[in-house]
Amino acid sequence: MTRYGKNSIGNSAQLFEPVILGFPSRERLGQTDFPGTVIGNHAILRTGTIIYCDVEIGDNFQTGHNVMIREKTRIGSDVAIGTATVIEGFCTIGNGVRIQSMVFIPTLTEIGNNVFIGPNAVLTNDRYPPTGKPELKGPVVGDSAVIGANCTILPGIRIGKKAAVAAGSVVTRDVPEGKMAIGSPARIRDLPDQMRTFI
Repeated sequence: MTRYGKNSIGNSAQLFEPVILGFPSRERLGQTDFPGTVIGNHAILRTGTIIYCDVEIGDNFQTGHNVMIREKTRIGSDVAIGTATVIEGFCTIGNGVRIQSMVFIPTLTEIGNNVFIGPNAVLTNDRYPPTGKPELKGPVVGDSAVIGANCTILPGIRIGKKAAVAAGSVVTRDVPEGKMAIGSPARIRDLPDQMRTFI
């Protein structure tokens, strides 16, 4: 394992090399004594995992292969991050979250508890790329929301608590609590009966 800065891993961790912890952000370049990565107990970090500095993660965390988590991200307990997923900096992720393979989560995204994000989903934070104007603003995903495979979520969109986004949808407006977004651009519908008891 390669370490930068001051890192801490809890008990019973399993690391499959190569793993990098505390990788310096641009502001930390040239420094040697900075906060690295803090991870709780029972972590499983698979080959190719890179976690930047100033990151805090709870217990029972696991990654697939080739996962990158950027600086100043906060992640709760019982979280799984799938292979080849990228989480940019300054994100907040709650407890019990499942993020599948090849998901992109941009800077300034907020994800609640018990959220499921399917493979190849892309969340965005720049409404008029590459200007960064009026400002970068990641999506906000409420507790127990479900985002299907191959979705695109536009900047600043709010996915409500226990809401769902159907596979392949492009979400251009907020999804109310307990509703489903489907299509491109997504339309708001009632949740299917099969999902009501699940989420």
